[in-house]
Amino acid sequence: MALPLIEQRLQLTPERPGVYMMKDVRGTILYVGKASVLRNRVRTYFGSPNGQLPKIQRMMGLVHDFEYIVTDSEAEALILENTLIKRYRPRYNARLKDDKTYPFLKIDLTEEFPRVQITRKVAKDGARYFGPFATAGSVRKTMDLVKRLFPYRSCTKKITGTDPRPCLEYYINRCIAPCSGHASSEEYAKVIEQVILFMEGDTEAVTSDLRTNMDQAAEKLEFERAAVLRDRIRSVEKVAEEQRIKVDSNPIADMDLLAVTQGTNESWVEVFFVRHNKLIGRDHFFMEGTQDDSPGLVLGQFIKQYYGDAPVIPPHILVQHPLEDAELINDWLRELRKGAVRLFRPQRGVHKQLMDVVAENAVQGLAQHQIKWLNNVDALNTAMSELEEELSLPASPYRMECYDISHIQGTNTVASMVVFEDGKPKTAHYRRFKIKTVEGVDDFESMREVLRRRFKRLAQIRASQNRASKQQDESQAPPESRPESQPESQPESQPESKESEMDTWGILPDLVLIDGGKGQLSAALEVLLELGMDDIPLASLAKENEWLYVPHTPEPIILPRDSQGLYLVQRMRDEAHRFAITFHRNLRSKSSLSSPMDMVTGIGPKRKRMLMRRFGTLQGIKQASVDDLAAVPGMTRSLAMRLKQTI
Repeated sequence: MALPLIEQRLQLTPERPGVYMMKDVRGTILYVGKASVLRNRVRTYFGSPNGQLPKIQRMMGLVHDFEYIVTDSEAEALILENTLIKRYRPRYNARLKDDKTYPFLKIDLTEEFPRVQITRKVAKDGARYFGPFATAGSVRKTMDLVKRLFPYRSCTKKITGTDPRPCLEYYINRCIAPCSGHASSEEYAKVIEQVILFMEGDTEAVTSDLRTNMDQAAEKLEFERAAVLRDRIRSVEKVAEEQRIKVDSNPIADMDLLAVTQGTNESWVEVFFVRHNKLIGRDHFFMEGTQDDSPGLVLGQFIKQYYGDAPVIPPHILVQHPLEDAELINDWLRELRKGAVRLFRPQRGVHKQLMDVVAENAVQGLAQHQIKWLNNVDALNTAMSELEEELSLPASPYRMECYDISHIQGTNTVASMVVFEDGKPKTAHYRRFKIKTVEGVDDFESMREVLRRRFKRLAQIRASQNRASKQQDESQAPPESRPESQPESQPESQPESKESEMDTWGILPDLVLIDGGKGQLSAALEVLLELGMDDIPLASLAKENEWLYVPHTPEPIILPRDSQGLYLVQRMRDEAHRFAITFHRNLRSKSSLSSPMDMVTGIGPKRKRMLMRRFGTLQGIKQASVDDLAAVPGMTRSLAMRLKQTI
């Protein structure tokens, strides 16, 4: 859309709350957002790209048009935004993965003999729903546990009470057999009530009720039935003990705790469900399209999309990170629950300790998810076969090296090299680089330096090995066939180097992957041509659309979003980025700990500590007089004068 037309459209955009939609040239919705003032919010997208998130910058390169829907309030805009995200699943929005198909446990209380069943639809039909669960596997595990504890019927037949005999489940104490008249509708209703109390986390009420029934059976001399109830009590208490967490001093009995950890373009959200001071369950969910989003934004979108369909909203929801529009989301949750809801981020005490546990589970969950994929032999073989086919490689890429550059506005520029062998990380061969020859922000030149340093070493090792091999062949040849210029002596020794370094630098990779687009690819190709190693397969992965580029091919290689090959190169790129970022942070933290006082001979850690204790800050030390500095314990006047001259 032309700039003059955009400006005219923006002028006509109302200063009202509402929802806006960014569309590409085909009319596909790329992004849905809400705004308290539509004109001001939409205008920010078409201004200077400086300060915009990389994801938004990439999106704006595809935006051709925008639309908006005016609402009466920002709260209505929030609800409409959530509805449109679920309907259109825009590519640049954070969204629950396959959120339309999450399963629930359903107990239809309108039936005379209700069953516990799995459903994927929640309706206002008088039934009780529990969930949603992340996967069908997790809901089936819960259902199996409940079935072991409580003898409700699992059959679908019409219950008349006149069947000649019950099925096997009655004889193994898995059903109280209302079908054959062994239990009345009132007794069966009591079992279903216990199931509901258990699912709500009130195990004390369940065990109390079971214990009363056991005592009554014993009084009637029904010792066999009393023994069955005793065993059921023990089973429920065992499950309750396993669920119990250390929240004895916790003033909040019912709460959900939410934490998130982010991967490439998806995030893992961990949810702990605490009811009656017991952990009654935990689950995890994937959020798609979260690249470059803040953790608070991801959690906010999760809350809107998850609790919008949840049949139960607890009175307290604890989050790991501060949320955007926290107050608005809190009001929306109150409206859904028809009661008080407190949404907050714990800062200290038992709530903070619990949140740390949830956060650690989120980190470990995503790591385990990635490890499982990396240990899935079929998936890895498929991934490498796809890369061999799509990148036209001469063989399956057994050894792959990936490179990334990291800096903040050109300071402390570093690079990383990560190695994957047979589709798995080879951490012993990871290497880090400090950029030595590049000033300021120049990713292309930084990439040239790194690859030149890496492959120059490979070239030297290969040349040394060739010389050694040639001399060995000549030493084994008959004397008359040896060149006269070569004396009969031992072959020239190899340059000294550690075996591990030889293993790292001396191996020819089957694929070199660069984090970046065509520019970074050209810089890498230039170095390989310069060193005479243009036979090494080379590719780059552009973050904008997750497209692959290879030399001499202007068009990108677009792998399907569910491609195993794409997932593998993304995993390599993320690992290179993580390794570089970690190194960069370490360097930055070391530099931030340095002080001009370190330049003054005679001022060590102890004197520096005394100066900071006396004046508070470096600025306070600068403003202090020589006499004030000399008065600090351990300081002298001459040392104070040198300090004033230095800082």
